[in-house]
Amino acid sequence: MLSILLPYLLLLLVIFLFQRKMMYFPAKNSIEDQRAYAEQLNLSLWPSDEDYLGLISKTPRPASKGSIIVFHGNAGAAINRLYYLQALEQQGYRVILAEYPGYGARDGAPSETALIDNGIETAKRVLSDFGGPLFLWGESLGSGVVAGIVQNGQIPVKGIVLITPFDSMANVAQHHYWFFLAKWLTLDKFDNIDRLQHYKGPIAIVLAEADEIIPNKYSLKLLDSLPHRKKLWTFARANHNSLPMNPNLPWWQEVMQFVAEQNGVSL
Repeated sequence: MLSILLPYLLLLLVIFLFQRKMMYFPAKNSIEDQRAYAEQLNLSLWPSDEDYLGLISKTPRPASKGSIIVFHGNAGAAINRLYYLQALEQQGYRVILAEYPGYGARDGAPSETALIDNGIETAKRVLSDFGGPLFLWGESLGSGVVAGIVQNGQIPVKGIVLITPFDSMANVAQHHYWFFLAKWLTLDKFDNIDRLQHYKGPIAIVLAEADEIIPNKYSLKLLDSLPHRKKLWTFARANHNSLPMNPNLPWWQEVMQFVAEQNGVSL
């Protein structure tokens, strides 16, 4: 029995120590390459090349309705999420694709604390540079960043949109890695239920019906826990990475109309 238990415990220790390598999958670039890629896509490193927090359009459309910060998922980088900018700028918003520490050309290492602290810094800078109203979008892992910003209470957020969110990262980890006791070993728990309990603005949630990464039961548990204004959009047959992101689809406008309303509509 000991010959089985000891290797298992050693494996748990290795997983515990290296779990962030299993959670975060950043695409990394040099600052020169990042600047060149952004230029090709008509983007600028914002607020400056030297210490950038995200990407913004070099030639933005008029942003009469406010600013949106998009916090992306755990893989790739902000520059891979151009479709958010394309879809939301044409709705009349300024869009900032936030970049995490350790992603793109940014220094640092990703963790729950690092991502949320950086998100608060980014939101404060957006409000300082552009004013409000401010909306936050969180994609998958980014839903945890948005929830952390909201719970902090320093940022006036008019509305939030969560794409394939979860109730807590610990529960999702346990679903995939129950045999490694993941729920109890997860360091970056991203408890969205707890962090969104006191937010009173409108919350839109967008789900992929066939999501294999974050099964719908974890997203719906979050939805059911929200005590205030909320609305759900579900896309049949879509999985985690195949949501319909064409910028001309009507759901973009529907979602923003809901979260921009003075009085949201409860389910």
